[in-house]
Amino acid sequence: MTLSTGSRLGVYEILSPIGAGGMGEVYRARDSRLSRDVAIKVLPAAVASDPDRRMRFEQEARAASALNHPNILTIYDIGEADGTVYIAMELVEGKTLREFLGLGESLSSKKLLDVGVQVAQGLAKAHAAGIVHRDLKPENLMVSKDGFVKILDFGLAKLIEPSSEGASVLPTAVAAPTTPGTVMGTAGYMSPEQASGQSVDYRSDQFTLGAILYEMATGKRAFSRKTGAETLVAIIREEPEPIGQLAPKAPAPMRWLVERLLAKDPEERYASTKDLAREIESVRDHLSETTASGSGAIAAAEPARVRRRGWMLPAALALVVGAGTALFLRSALQPRPDSRVRFQRLTYQRGRIQTARFAPDAQTIVYSAAWEGAPLEIYSVRTDGAESRPLGLKDASVLSVSSKGELAVSLGRHFVNGYETTGTLARVPLSGGAPREILENVQDADWSPDGSSLAVTRYVGTRSRLEYPIGRVLYEAPGWVSDVRVSSDNRRISFVDHPLRGNNDGLAKVIDSAGKVLLAGAFSPGADVTGMQWAPGGGELWSGGIMGTSLKGRTRHVWTGPLGFLQDVASDGRALIFQFNPRREIVGFTAREPRERNLTWLNWAFPTDISPDGETVLFDEQNRQPTGVYTRRLDGSPAVRIDEGTSFAFSPDGRWVLTQPQGQLSRLVVVPTGPGQPRKLPDTGITIQWANWLPDGRRLVVAGSEAGHGSRLFTLDVEGGKPRPITAEGVAFYWNAVSPDGKSVAAAGPDGTIAVYPVAGGPPVPVKGVELGELPIRWSADGRAILIGRRSGAPGVIDRLELATGARTRWKTFDPSDPTGVDVVGPAVVSADEKGCVFSYRRVLGDLYLATGLR
Repeated sequence: MTLSTGSRLGVYEILSPIGAGGMGEVYRARDSRLSRDVAIKVLPAAVASDPDRRMRFEQEARAASALNHPNILTIYDIGEADGTVYIAMELVEGKTLREFLGLGESLSSKKLLDVGVQVAQGLAKAHAAGIVHRDLKPENLMVSKDGFVKILDFGLAKLIEPSSEGASVLPTAVAAPTTPGTVMGTAGYMSPEQASGQSVDYRSDQFTLGAILYEMATGKRAFSRKTGAETLVAIIREEPEPIGQLAPKAPAPMRWLVERLLAKDPEERYASTKDLAREIESVRDHLSETTASGSGAIAAAEPARVRRRGWMLPAALALVVGAGTALFLRSALQPRPDSRVRFQRLTYQRGRIQTARFAPDAQTIVYSAAWEGAPLEIYSVRTDGAESRPLGLKDASVLSVSSKGELAVSLGRHFVNGYETTGTLARVPLSGGAPREILENVQDADWSPDGSSLAVTRYVGTRSRLEYPIGRVLYEAPGWVSDVRVSSDNRRISFVDHPLRGNNDGLAKVIDSAGKVLLAGAFSPGADVTGMQWAPGGGELWSGGIMGTSLKGRTRHVWTGPLGFLQDVASDGRALIFQFNPRREIVGFTAREPRERNLTWLNWAFPTDISPDGETVLFDEQNRQPTGVYTRRLDGSPAVRIDEGTSFAFSPDGRWVLTQPQGQLSRLVVVPTGPGQPRKLPDTGITIQWANWLPDGRRLVVAGSEAGHGSRLFTLDVEGGKPRPITAEGVAFYWNAVSPDGKSVAAAGPDGTIAVYPVAGGPPVPVKGVELGELPIRWSADGRAILIGRRSGAPGVIDRLELATGARTRWKTFDPSDPTGVDVVGPAVVSADEKGCVFSYRRVLGDLYLATGLR
């Protein structure tokens, strides 16, 4: 239908038409509530009654609204008024890329690559959330007046399992099913697999981006024939005319990049779209001004399609932990041969490094490490030497070194919840002496530039505070706050705000000395903010491996190759990098085989349950993408991969496993352990943190949250129906803490304490004797006790807690045979008869490096 100027759709007044496409007409409109102009897309009346078209229209809104990225159009609202279905979205003042291309004219190399970087970054965000666009084309790329590129129209988006470039905790919707063999998209911009009707993943969008970049470079479409059918055949079978022939002045690295994107075989494209974005950005940033104008070429490397990364030092970055899930992306440290960045190894023993800082002379490094299985200790090493010297500070971790040569250290540092650690803050001279304790429950600390006071993040009750100086609260959060750093001018404090307890996701923030927020949410969502530091001069923040952001929120790659864990940055730009190799191992035993057996399958095994007969462990291999769900008998038989995503629990009869598809946080799937077909349960409409079966095998108890609400417990029928809340908000549970009779669940309340919650609803009953940070693992077989534990350093323990009296007895102590590099023991799962158990531990081994040449 055509809307007239002045007509209304709900709160939106139509101002003027903008355009129309196959998925709807677009109008400029005024939001009367917020007094802002928006773009309104309406579904044509002729197809509004078509369920498939309407579902795809709504899918555009759900898919795009689940993404929060500067290069993806923001969706404000979806609604219906007088039979007209509409989407209200961000109004972008600018032109489509098609308009910029004009009459077949090519763009400069620098502009081309700048557009390519922004599109790739937006796609990387979508792909990490499991969304493939499937209809990318110049018409769907809007370039604003200030040069920002926005990806439009996710109407053909298809939800897949998230790619290896990062997990996402964003809710996404399931696309309307597509019949196998159906060709969807726009002829001329499809990938070969899309053109032939095959299933597609994120690499299909990479091919399409390659076709767009080709057209921008040459002024000619990569695949254009007289008819659509002929074009599809060309995409599948033919190669485009070489860019070098059509645009001989195009830089060689850019030509190779586009050629790799246009590879017929998806395996020859990029392993992740995040890597692609970095590659395009690197080529753009290394173009000379002459080259950027299209008048020359550079030959800095081999063609991307055949290049082998000759990096020698493997590293890994812990990026995401959510609902008990950890994702580690393996990468490398050695720079490309032409790089100005150089690395000097500083440590040589076997073990793990926790923290490292520059001393005031910038030539002495103070670091905390646990070498060869010994307890954590503080050492120093010179940049012109190779020998580390212990400082006599055991069970201590260095947090900061003042300009006066005084250390701020954490004593007795330990894990309290997931990735959260805390300890007692103390001061001690670098020259030696006994530490003076000053504050408990401290997460992190940093000295003021003059060395007179400290900024700290610490726990007060159930909340996390940032104080500077100690006692003056500048920021408070319900989650947890880490990585506090004071700028060299003493005017700003940076930190990482983690919204969820135990979850490593977080956003970099900056406040001034009065607590005013200067920057909220630096770096792209999902970016690694591990080890965030102020860059030299204080104009940027550096983090991860290594991404920089200005105080205006503009980001760049300081180093285009992943580095590892950033520890500290000196005033001259030198950096301390912890290169490490992580591994999560699992060990188990049964009543028939009480001897502990290592059951690790790949290298990041995360146990979630033991079968009712006590003979099989359920676990996730989280270091591969998509994450794999496995079962393995405790006798050491080979593991069996049964699904992808996240596993929760065996059914009471052991015939099924409850899983969650990766990236689909409101969905559950029931997967057979033997012959049979998986069954996807209806969308729950809540973000699910954990789920387990009730003993009747027909109902589930689910921990999750509705939009805009805190976590609570629900019951859910396996056969369908809406989740029914059974607790107030703020309640969460994990593992198998359901009573044998199915009438109660042991869970953590808003204050972190454990209580028993009736499944039928009603007031909770507090559990006596539980310490803060402990979680229920399983209800005892006799129903009179619960087994409790926490993730901690070695050794790990599980205690049996009597519900009637609060009496505690030791059930099991877990101590890895080789403690070297083990920083966390847990989680553990216990069999229903309490005679079998599988526990896990995280081992991190690595070395400290000095990096020079960063800028």
